[in-house]
Amino acid sequence: MPFSVTLPALGESVTEGTITRWLKQPGDTVEMDEPLLEVSTDKVDTEIPSPAAGTLLEVKVGEDETVEVGAELAVIGEPSEGGDGGDDSSGDSEEQESGDSGQQESDDAQQ
Repeated sequence: MPFSVTLPALGESVTEGTITRWLKQPGDTVEMDEPLLEVSTDKVDTEIPSPAAGTLLEVKVGEDETVEVGAELAVIGEPSEGGDGGDDSSGDSEEQESGDSGQQESDDAQQ
């Protein structure tokens, strides 16, 4: 199951932060609590740790972008979870295609 990496609350009055540097890139393996990125706010500069072990599947916010607390920054999961479900639909269409061709063969055999 994919895990969402969000910008945590970094203080009572902090409402947003700027991504200063990604320490990991999509495709990199990460361990739980391993630093993923650096964030700068008006009060603090800090590293954001990984909430889970797995593979960094997607970075949703680029460097030098400012986001609100709670915004999704990245997605961590297994490499097989990186797709958008396209694998399932392509498998279904392959089954349908072979089913259709099988029907045509039996029609030809009856003639």
